[in-house]
Amino acid sequence: QVELVESGGGLVQAGGSLRLSCAASGRTFSSYTMAWFRQAPGLERAFVAAISWSGGNTYYADSVKGRFTISRDNTKITVYLQMNSLKPEDTAVYYCAADPDVKGSYTRRIPTTYDYWGQGTQVTVSS
Repeated sequence: QVELVESGGGLVQAGGSLRLSCAASGRTFSSYTMAWFRQAPGLERAFVAAISWSGGNTYYADSVKGRFTISRDNTKITVYLQMNSLKPEDTAVYYCAADPDVKGSYTRRIPTTYDYWGQGTQVTVSS
């Protein structure tokens, strides 16, 4: 069982930065694939970034590539999402997700393939 708690969301002006954190519980965290998704009002939950269990492989949606960085610290049982050069279209509720399976290029982007979710944290980017 893994429990996830996100923090770090807030209101920021366009061009600014935020760092989201996702604190996990559970002894098996270090073996899990971790990801961030986001959901804007009226839209489906969308893939943002994922990181392999070792942290050696990271993956990004095209819309955030070069601006966002996902990382993890298995000793602190935490995954991070550093968001730079934020745009109003980045406004959404951001969710942390975890799953024990190694994921392929397709499945890592699909929300229903993740077993565990946090409650979400709101990110609002003003223009």
